[in-house]
Amino acid sequence: MPPSSAATDVTASWLKWAPALFLLLWCFGFVFLKMGLAYSDPLTFLALRYACVLAILIVPFLWLRPALPATPKAWLHLAMVGLLLQAGYFSFVYLSLKLGISAGAVALITSQQPILIGLLAPAIARERVSATRWLGLLMGVAGAGIVILSKSAIEIASPAALLFAVMALFSMTGGTLWEKRYGVQTHPVTANMVQYAVGLAVSAPLAFLLEPMQIQWTAEFLLSLTYLVVCNSIVAISLLLAMIRRGEASRVSALFFLVPPVTAMIAFLILDEALPPAAWPGMILAAAGIYLVMRKPPASGAG
Repeated sequence: MPPSSAATDVTASWLKWAPALFLLLWCFGFVFLKMGLAYSDPLTFLALRYACVLAILIVPFLWLRPALPATPKAWLHLAMVGLLLQAGYFSFVYLSLKLGISAGAVALITSQQPILIGLLAPAIARERVSATRWLGLLMGVAGAGIVILSKSAIEIASPAALLFAVMALFSMTGGTLWEKRYGVQTHPVTANMVQYAVGLAVSAPLAFLLEPMQIQWTAEFLLSLTYLVVCNSIVAISLLLAMIRRGEASRVSALFFLVPPVTAMIAFLILDEALPPAAWPGMILAAAGIYLVMRKPPASGAG
């Protein structure tokens, strides 16, 4: 088999399994985040997480000596994705939680991201969203909403808390579209180092200004930190960005509709959290919507 054909097969196999692997890693992250936040201030935890990622990545960076972005514009695009995804999304989520908004309210607001992607993708990412995929997006948001509402109290403590949650939504949406439109082909070690350096540069000062920066160094906290650094910050984010580059932004972002149902199932199986009967129809509806969004269109291009 020619090398080019073998490489194509490897890429096709990788893309086939990437969405499921990303979804599992991302959803387990919520379980480990909940564990770690019991022993640390949130922004302090976030800054420590980013510092650990950079400490790990410096070893392969020095060993592999990957190529750096060739132009100032390429540096800017990498930094912008880091600002929107790492600094913006996570910092705004943690700040909204700190100001008293419920986790259910944050989940409900940020789960609207695929709808925003569908609305903005034609203009920004230059991709068409078909009628069938729109139906899937609407089914997905309805299913995710049912799961969240069945499990969580939707409480908004203040206008500022709501504002931060909405800014988290816009940050994730902006990062996804920016990566799709302007993403540069850069070695993953280089890209991660630049983006997490931006995240640390934002989260560390916020933690210093807004928190006492207290951490209890328990075994549970160290386990949580290890998972979030390795599985979420390095593996899952790398998978997400790679899928966005190789696929359509609206299709990839629709995976987030399955985050509430899968997280609820994981919490039910591992943490023994209640799973209300009303959540099951939402899970089925979200899964059906994801099927419509993720399936390949017919050869004619319809659907």
